[in-house]
Amino acid sequence: MPTLPPEGALPSPVSPHQVRELAESFGTDPERYDRARPRYPDALVEAVLAASPGRSVLDVGVGTGIAARQFEAAGCTVLGVDADPRMASWARDRRGCEVEIARFESWDPAGRLFDAVVSGQTWHWVDPLAGAAKAAHALRPGGRLAAFWNVDQPSPEVAAAFGAVYRRLLPDSLAAAQWSASGGVRYAALTARATDGIRASGSFSEPEEWHFAWDRDYTRDQWLDQLPTTGGHTRLPAAQLEQVLSAVADAVDAMGGAFTLHYTAVAVTATRTSRS
Repeated sequence: MPTLPPEGALPSPVSPHQVRELAESFGTDPERYDRARPRYPDALVEAVLAASPGRSVLDVGVGTGIAARQFEAAGCTVLGVDADPRMASWARDRRGCEVEIARFESWDPAGRLFDAVVSGQTWHWVDPLAGAAKAAHALRPGGRLAAFWNVDQPSPEVAAAFGAVYRRLLPDSLAAAQWSASGGVRYAALTARATDGIRASGSFSEPEEWHFAWDRDYTRDQWLDQLPTTGGHTRLPAAQLEQVLSAVADAVDAMGGAFTLHYTAVAVTATRTSRS
């Protein structure tokens, strides 16, 4: 499920990383976030590590440690950085992640070098040029930068069912806009910003875009569990959120009580070419 404003949802020339109140709204319920949010396909993790010189990983916007734990399971040592103390504390205390609290643009690597800098579902909250420059500073030569997102690709039936709910209850909302545009279109601006920032830093090879298709089956309760953790819902008043969840529950019931959501994990990635 998308977690960010689609193109056109923010007044130009505002970029997602400038909307701090939305960027820092996801830590209100870290336990639910960790439980309900989708993981990333193993093929993505394997591809990043195969293109990296070693297994020392820096996770930017580590959140509750969802991606970090996947890299740890693949044999990596992972350090997380997150601007939200609530997320960072939960990842550290409940999941055993090593986390430092800072906005990545101002974080100090203190001379440490990593084989890979990764960012799952969060690079759009980082200034694209400053973030690429900081990643370059933290990577050893040949190290890999990989920013990736789970892009939802709902079937026409699923998109129509949920789109009808949001057009009726929240017609001018982020969520209504999300269900009216394809995931690829919504994320194109974000991947373009990431690519442009990497190029402008002058410290990386030509960025590549990798795609990994995967599916997830959702029951009604699983879908309702994760909705409050997404960008279109984190700041809704409680009564309004309850109304939306009830209507979405009815929509899922009308589809048989469960559905399959198609995802493509999209990674923007490049290699650190040299150290200045």
